[in-house]
Amino acid sequence: MNKAYFITGVLVASLGFASTSAFAFGPRLQGPGMNISFEALDTDGNGQITQPELQAMGAARFDNTDTDGNGVLSAGELTARAQQHVGKRVTGMIERLDIDGDGVLSRDEMPRPRQAGRMFAHFDEDGSGGISEQEFNQAKAKISTRGKGRLGGYGPED
Repeated sequence: MNKAYFITGVLVASLGFASTSAFAFGPRLQGPGMNISFEALDTDGNGQITQPELQAMGAARFDNTDTDGNGVLSAGELTARAQQHVGKRVTGMIERLDIDGDGVLSRDEMPRPRQAGRMFAHFDEDGSGGISEQEFNQAKAKISTRGKGRLGGYGPED
């Protein structure tokens, strides 16, 4: 099987589980915060990730979020799980960016957009030093059509 088809299949399967268990905010399969390994998904160690293994992971995430064990997720349980997830991300962000080690982030420690200057200059087509409404709308249209038809594309309806 082609590697690209396999990866796409795993992602599609995981997205199916994400739609029913996104509330659990468990490990993600892709993205900058990728924090799950192949070995963690291949629970029987046979070198393949199977549907039952993914289903078991989704069930475990549901059960972990269902703190009162009643088989349904309340707004309180979902909120608590989301707060845990956000708390971990915030703690990690402070650990990564806190240059002076004081446990808080100053304005100077906050990351700057890598290409903000280049993007501004690109959208300021007439070089006026400002982005007109027309330039803004043109930039918005370009961005909204980028990635159409590809996995992970985005646009106005996303």
